Amino acid sequence: MRIALTRAVSPNIGACQLTHVLRAAIDVDAAQAQHQRYEARLEELGCRIRHVAAAPHLPDSVFVEDTAVVLDELGIVARPGAASRRSETEAVAEALADYRTLRWIEPPGTLDGGDVLRVGRVLYVGLSTRTNPDAIEQLRGHVEPLGYAVRPVAVTACLHLKSAATLVAPDTVLVNRAWLDARRFEELELLDVAPSEPMGANALWIGDTVVCSTAFEKTRERLVNRGIMVRSMDLSELAKAEGGMTCCSVIFEV
Repeated sequence: MRIALTRAVSPNIGACQLTHVLRAAIDVDAAQAQHQRYEARLEELGCRIRHVAAAPHLPDSVFVEDTAVVLDELGIVARPGAASRRSETEAVAEALADYRTLRWIEPPGTLDGGDVLRVGRVLYVGLSTRTNPDAIEQLRGHVEPLGYAVRPVAVTACLHLKSAATLVAPDTVLVNRAWLDARRFEELELLDVAPSEPMGANALWIGDTVVCSTAFEKTRERLVNRGIMVRSMDLSELAKAEGGMTCCSVIFEV
């Protein structure tokens, strides 16, 4: 069974943290409708939705990906780089405890789940404004005994590693090379985003399908031309909160 942890859009999402996106008015009703369609798409692709308790007082809480990293053997509860987001992890840990043994990232480490890209037994971890070296070493200590390798990747000009690189096939990474050190992926095949769509690298691979944003049609064409099955959807209101396709779920097998 494939589980997707999701969390409702806060009515206060307009007060979200922003780093690389200019603040714009967010239509909360539209954002909530988009999120509901997102959950429906996950269900269509074989996920069972597990709703984490809503947190209306936490503007960024819909972006549940940043709160945890889930492997086959355990779940790692993150410690978000933005102090205002750290209380998001409690309810996520409570839900995740039904499926995995848990470990935690402790101070002074900071880790956002959006900085962790798993490719088989390798975890690529973004060194970003949200994830620091101390957390990467803690993560290494948790996962190396289980046979995982941890490879830091320098990230610039974007929020998370997954803003610039996501897995779209078993050994293929959709990437914006301008925002990271692509040499770290030397053993993988790289598929570049369309130059006019620098934010198009965040796509969500589930089963045999990649879900991407309707905002990045040229990048979508590149995926299709590579023989990848793609379904597009609109997350434009959540994008105003610096959210992407992977940000709104934590997906794992049980």
